Amino acid sequence: MGKYTAGEFLSQIEFPRDLRDKFEVEQLPQVADELRQYIVDVISEIGNSHFGASLGVVELTVALHYVFNTPDDQLVWDVGHQAYGHKILTGRRSQFHTNRIKGGISGFPKRSESEYDTFGVGHSSTSISGALGMAIANDYQKIDKQHIAVIGDGSMTAGLAFEGLNHGGSTDTNLLVVLNDNCMSIDPNVGALREYLTDITTSHTYNKVKDEVWGLLGKISKFGPNAQAIASKISNSLKGSLLNDSNYFESLNFRYFGPIDGHDTIGLVKIMQDLKDIPGPKILHVLTTKGKGYKPAEEGNATQWHAPGVFNKETGEIVKVIPSSPQPPKFQEVFGHSIVELAEKNEKIMGVTPAMPSGCSLNIMMKAMPNRAFDVGIAEQHAVTVSAGMATQGLVPFCNIYSSFMQRAYDQVIHDVALQNLNVVFCLDRGGLVGADGATHHGAYDLAYMRSIPNMVVASPMNESELRNLMFTAQLKDQGPFSIRYPRGKGVMAKWKTPFKELKVGSGRKLKTGEDIAFLTIGPIGNKTTEAIDELEKNGLSVAHYDMRFVKPLDEMLLHEVFSKFDKVITVEDGCLMGGMGSAILEFMADHSYSAKVVRLGIPDKFIHHGTQDELYHECFYDKDAMIKSAEELMKGNVLKASSMVG
Repeated sequence: MGKYTAGEFLSQIEFPRDLRDKFEVEQLPQVADELRQYIVDVISEIGNSHFGASLGVVELTVALHYVFNTPDDQLVWDVGHQAYGHKILTGRRSQFHTNRIKGGISGFPKRSESEYDTFGVGHSSTSISGALGMAIANDYQKIDKQHIAVIGDGSMTAGLAFEGLNHGGSTDTNLLVVLNDNCMSIDPNVGALREYLTDITTSHTYNKVKDEVWGLLGKISKFGPNAQAIASKISNSLKGSLLNDSNYFESLNFRYFGPIDGHDTIGLVKIMQDLKDIPGPKILHVLTTKGKGYKPAEEGNATQWHAPGVFNKETGEIVKVIPSSPQPPKFQEVFGHSIVELAEKNEKIMGVTPAMPSGCSLNIMMKAMPNRAFDVGIAEQHAVTVSAGMATQGLVPFCNIYSSFMQRAYDQVIHDVALQNLNVVFCLDRGGLVGADGATHHGAYDLAYMRSIPNMVVASPMNESELRNLMFTAQLKDQGPFSIRYPRGKGVMAKWKTPFKELKVGSGRKLKTGEDIAFLTIGPIGNKTTEAIDELEKNGLSVAHYDMRFVKPLDEMLLHEVFSKFDKVITVEDGCLMGGMGSAILEFMADHSYSAKVVRLGIPDKFIHHGTQDELYHECFYDKDAMIKSAEELMKGNVLKASSMVG
């Protein structure tokens, strides 16, 4: 268990049955206090974790596991940022200090990790549909279980959440949706639904009658066989009295209850015990505060405290390492500053992001040009199609979406943008292996899935200057769909603000001449290749290095040069091998009847779990050492299959 000590009550809880068997309702607030303190103690020291969201649902987590018979009753957390308390109460307290560390527990609920993690999550807005599917399956099999989806107000903005509600309301399944309303996703929540929920929570009409309603609900269990009729009358009364406040959820045939205090553990338990006896789809609206109970997080910048890193738990001071020399910026920061520079020169440029303005640095443009940059909420499909709409009117939208989240809008990319050949510039942040977020967040597939789409240009910069040049090139004239992907983290140029330069679409570049073997790379992983080449040349090899820059269209003149000269080639990409840049090179080689020994290095055909980026590059066999070994073996005539080197 390491050096972390649980409190008097928490130390007695290994699994939720201990919580239910050993403690009275009146003792639950202390359990919640100890659980919150344990989260603070551990996360303040290990860093590398989400924080504020889990503190905000501590009381809710305790109440859910106390009232419902988990894991038989099935609890689904949306996204999973808020599931740390859940993990601690479900057999993983002794492992919690390994959270998001390679070989340790995942930062998100994961079915293979625990039977209490009923549905694997990581992307938003899946909980309602997942829990509804479970409920339908158990109804069909005549299995009596409760099904609970816990979803934040930010996740409610996605179309998938509406689709789940719309279907759920047409069933009579035993489904409870708990709406955790803290007015935040990672950045502050936006949109009409946020305003609607705010109206509900501030409604004088509702607050005037809610105490009477809950007083009556608290007596439901005393009515025996008439409980269902009583509940129906209450629901109808609530709907009739508060039509303007509750019509959204009521119109979807969900009985709406709330809003209630999400930090009143005893009150939550009593309400949930009553709701267990009310059949059909229900929604419980709870109000919480992100970072609740830890003053610096509660009162500070909620976005900063979403994942603060290591911090002093006594003072709330976030530990920052001050480098001794100027450091390269993060790629996202280069994007954020560069789009403002470009927009100052080109009035047609617009910015769009789905709920990640801080994460992708579009917030810089939103501050400088608020009428030209838009956070559309957690709605990736809408982000793509609204960008397409802008492009039809002659604008040049830069649509910035994390690579793994762009997967959710793939049809819109094909149908609404590429089919119409619209000049939407997709800036795919977090391309490649992202590290501790693990399999749900790795940007493994975008090179492959984007290059398969007609009209699409697919590019990746090796450094910050190249990112600026690609952004500049994408907005010069009507280029059609243009995808630029870059990784999480820093680049290599401390002096990154270079003059903009137009690049010929489909042009690569020869970085180094050589005679024995050639490396073909795409994106920033090429910088590690440069390091590997330096080592190889110390050992007497003559190595050429080509930065392909574009996966589509390929620089065919450059490839003719490569295969006319070299019969030993290694491709390196921070993306999936299936259908990626290496595959494109093999296709070219076959189409032009070249013969060479080619080794492809990249992400193998498997899901990669969490760890640091360097640890994962090593695991997937495309770190510097893997490049060196591949080249040395290839010179001996051995073609290493990267997949065979991956554990």
